[in-house]
Amino acid sequence: MDFDLTERQAHFRDRVRDFIETHVRPAVPGLAAELNSGDRWHHLEGLEPLKQQAKAAGLWNLFMPPGGALSHVDESFQFEGEQLTNLEYALCAEEMGRVGFASEVFNCSAPDTGNMEVLHRYGTRAQKDQWLTPLMRGEIRSAFLMTEPGVASSDATNIRCEIARDGGDYVINGKKWWSSGAGDPRCKVAILMGKTDTEARKHQQQSMILVPMDAAGITVERYLSVYGFDDAPHGHMEIRLENVRVPADNLLLGEGRGFEIAQGRLGPGRIHHCMRTIGAAEEALKLMVQRLNSRVAFGKRIGEHSIWEQRVAEARIEIDCSRLLCLKAADLMDKAGNKAAKAEIAMIKVKAPRMALQIIDDAVQAYGGAGVSQDTPLAHMWAGIRTLRLADGPDEVHNRSIAQIEYGKHASIDPQVP
Repeated sequence: MDFDLTERQAHFRDRVRDFIETHVRPAVPGLAAELNSGDRWHHLEGLEPLKQQAKAAGLWNLFMPPGGALSHVDESFQFEGEQLTNLEYALCAEEMGRVGFASEVFNCSAPDTGNMEVLHRYGTRAQKDQWLTPLMRGEIRSAFLMTEPGVASSDATNIRCEIARDGGDYVINGKKWWSSGAGDPRCKVAILMGKTDTEARKHQQQSMILVPMDAAGITVERYLSVYGFDDAPHGHMEIRLENVRVPADNLLLGEGRGFEIAQGRLGPGRIHHCMRTIGAAEEALKLMVQRLNSRVAFGKRIGEHSIWEQRVAEARIEIDCSRLLCLKAADLMDKAGNKAAKAEIAMIKVKAPRMALQIIDDAVQAYGGAGVSQDTPLAHMWAGIRTLRLADGPDEVHNRSIAQIEYGKHASIDPQVP
C-alpha cells in the first residue's frame, strides 16, 4: 500500500489550494457584503470573475470521473472538465471545504455535481444538450427534489409524489422540501423523484424526471432555515407541485428506475460531502489553534492549559483517521465501483460529520462568546455540517447498512457456544 501522492494527485490538489488562498479567501469579505446588500436571494456577481479565472486555469468541473468508468454514457458527448478520479477529486474537495462558497468557484457545488453526474450517466442526448451543457458551463444552477415533509424520507419507498402518464406528458403532484439550490434565481431545472406505479414491486415504483423550474404549477412556498441560517442565495426550499405537466421525454432512464439512478447519484454525492467536511474540520482546527496561541487566561496562553492540549491532539488524530477512510473509499470506488465501496462510503458518511462537529464545537469553546457570533465562520460551519448527519441518509440508516454487512461476514454459528 503506497500512501504517497502521485504527481497528478499532488498537482491538482496544490493548484486548488493555491487558487483558494490567492483568489477565493481574499474575496470572502466582499461577497459577504454583496450578499447582505438588499434582497439576499440574488446571484452574487462577485463570484463570476473567480469562476472565469478557475475555468481559465483548468480547475473546472473537477468532480466527474473518467467517462469509461460510467455506465450508460454516450461517449460522443464531450464532458467539459478535467474528469479526475474520485481519489484525485477527494484531495481537491477537501481544500474546497475550507471556504464555504469555494466549490461553486470550480463549478463543483452540490446538488449540481450530482445532477450533472445523473445527466451524464443516464440522460439522453437531447436531455444533455438542453440541461447538462449549460450546467457544465456554469450558466445555470439546479435542484434535487427527493425529500418530502409528510413522510419519513430516510426510507425513500415512502415517497408519495405522483408522476402520472397523460398522453405525451407526465403530470406531477406532490410536495417536496429541503430542495437545496432552489433559492438561487439561476436554478432552472430540478431532478425530481416520485412514484409512477404504486402497484409495482417496492423498489420499482419510483422514477426520476427532469422538471423545469418555471413550469406552471410549481410554487416555492418558503425557505427552510438551518439553525437560523437561510443559506441564501442557495437556499433549501419547500416546494408544492400541482398538476405540473412536463414532456414524457423528460423521464430519466425509464419508469421504475428511480432507485437505480439514486444509488448511482448518492454514492459519489455522499463522499463529496465527506471530503469537504474534512476540509472544514481542518479550517476549524486552524482557527482553534490560532485562538489558543493568541489569548491569555489565568497567567498563560490558553493553549498551555492541559485540557486544550488534549483537544488539539484528539482533533489531529480524528482528522487524519477520517481522511484515510475517505481516501480508501474513493480509491475503492475508482478500482471496483460504487457498489463495492458501499461499506466504506457508509462508514465515512457517519464518521466525517461527527468528527468535524466535535472539532468545530471545541473551536467555538476556544473562542468563547465570539465563537457563537457572526465574527467567526464557526457557528455557520457547525450548522451546515450538522445537517450532513441527515442529508443523503441519516446516520442510523448508514449504521444499519454497516451492521448488516458485518452480520453477513460472520453468519455462521460458532458450535462451541451453547
